[in-house]
Amino acid sequence: MDQQHKQEDTALKGTLVSVLLLGGFLILTWVGVFAIFVSRG
Repeated sequence: MDQQHKQEDTALKGTLVSVLLLGGFLILTWVGVFAIFVSRG
């Protein structure tokens, strides 16, 4: 039971890291596109 709990914690941490990386990538992409838009305007 305890080992399964540790596996769930590890899976949740991995999911959190993946979501943060994906979110950071999307934010950086939108900031880059916005910067191009502003510089052209």
